[in-house]
Amino acid sequence: MSGKRNKIIYWIATLWLALGMVSTGIVQFLKMKDEVDVITRLGYPLYFLTILSIWKFLGVVAVLIPKFPLVKEWAYAGFFFAMSGAMFSHIASGGPVKDIFPSLLLIALTVVSWYFRPADRRLVPVNQ
Repeated sequence: MSGKRNKIIYWIATLWLALGMVSTGIVQFLKMKDEVDVITRLGYPLYFLTILSIWKFLGVVAVLIPKFPLVKEWAYAGFFFAMSGAMFSHIASGGPVKDIFPSLLLIALTVVSWYFRPADRRLVPVNQ
């Protein structure tokens, strides 16, 4: 039963992670006003939004498609680095603490998805 439970946890976390990354990636790619305001307040150049959005889209594809476990590891690492960097940027810029929660949620979903991924999506399969 734990194998089925783990698979359900994996897919729920992974689909929410994908939705979060795609939705924020779209907002960043389109350079919507609120996102432009945030990125400039944090001190980053505007082109950083395009880079982040493309990385997010590619990461979602990597995490969702079957096979390619090494690419998946890089995608999970990229999500973790991007979201922890976003959290640190909000803290370092002196913004309100509430601004870190979207990044914190995406980090949590990244870790849960990575931890519960099935053996065929792991770099080194684990016996379950």
